Amino acid sequence: MRPATGKLNRLLARFGATNLGDTIEPEKVEPFMQKKAALQEQIDLLRNEVQTAKAARKDTPRHVTMGELPEAERFKQLGTQSKHLVDTLKMIAYRAETAMANSLREHLARPDEARSLLQALYKTEADILPDHGAGTLTVRLHHSANAGTDAAIQKLCDELNETETLFPRTNLRLILKVGYL
Repeated sequence: MRPATGKLNRLLARFGATNLGDTIEPEKVEPFMQKKAALQEQIDLLRNEVQTAKAARKDTPRHVTMGELPEAERFKQLGTQSKHLVDTLKMIAYRAETAMANSLREHLARPDEARSLLQALYKTEADILPDHGAGTLTVRLHHSANAGTDAAIQKLCDELNETETLFPRTNLRLILKVGYL
């Protein structure tokens, strides 16, 4: 539908821009009228096509139930082993987040906001700067709106940097920092 709508808009623009710039003489008016009529016919066809596509989209259901899917395309339940693995990974991630929150609480004016600050930090944009010569991979977090928050996050980064973690499948040491320090 989008290509047809785009084409329709371009035709409408071309139709509106088509003007008879010369004097009104029969030999010049007749080709101009034919050109305008051809454009109008194309516009009408495209309008009908867009209307049909919109009606078809409106009739298409937004949600499909599991029972409506063919047997081959239905989702399979995770096996017991897979479920245990996923649950274990979730538990490890939660424990890691809890440990970081506990460390961050020491540096915050309102310690009860540590977990929400971490969740916001996970969504923060960052620059990833590899330096193969120095053997480092710097993750530079963008500044937050609050200088106190930046200071607390930088202290957490310093604690994590002390572990001298190597980035997986590389020999690059991970360095975390806030802004352009």
